[in-house]
Amino acid sequence: MKTHEFIAKYKEAFGERTPLPVAFGYSGEAVTEVKKIPRCMIGAIRKVCGGEPLTLSADNVICGGGSLYTAFAPMPDRVPAFVSEAEHYKQTKEQVKEYIDRLGIRLSEKPYLNFVRIDNIDSIDNVEGILFFATPDVLSGLCSWAFYDNNDDDAVCTRFASGCCSIVTFAAKENAESGRRCFIGMLDPSARLLVPKDELTFTVPACRFREMMGTMEQSALFQKAYSIVRKRINGEIRSNG
Repeated sequence: MKTHEFIAKYKEAFGERTPLPVAFGYSGEAVTEVKKIPRCMIGAIRKVCGGEPLTLSADNVICGGGSLYTAFAPMPDRVPAFVSEAEHYKQTKEQVKEYIDRLGIRLSEKPYLNFVRIDNIDSIDNVEGILFFATPDVLSGLCSWAFYDNNDDDAVCTRFASGCCSIVTFAAKENAESGRRCFIGMLDPSARLLVPKDELTFTVPACRFREMMGTMEQSALFQKAYSIVRKRINGEIRSNG
């Protein structure tokens, strides 16, 4: 399925109100000017849904955790204490260190990490992952689609992570390993206010997305149950919430 064909099917499945997903990947070239961004990159990534591309690099990712999770720099020494003693996201510094060691992050050999809305690319070659910003109703469809041809218990995962880790790190590693897991993210309280209150993220590694494009039309997205959810997404029926 070509990118433009996917977009047409995506709009058919979810409606015009649902933001198009964002493709991201490392590159030797920046797709746009490397602009200064706020300390947390999440708000800048969310804005890509509006159509303007984003390029991250070691020069504009100034958050210590962000530079680690985007693979631009090693973990700063202060991160374990900050996560455990300031944020209280983990009980001890040792837990933080163990967690980061398990991630197995390898520094990027390429200087840029580009984010581009999917209608602005011709293919997903050289892409690490596809990022969806999803309301619960949209997330229901995305998960149903991911579960369709994957019977593994971890076909869709929700793991401890910062916002940027849940978007970039998991997908990049899964893509490198030709894995099939998709990831729900943006449960990080520190970054929640940078996205709409009713959105989470759903990230699909590029290798898995190529598979899922082939099953899209056969999945629950185009069956009766989800068609009713689609009507609520598009305001055609009244919400119970």
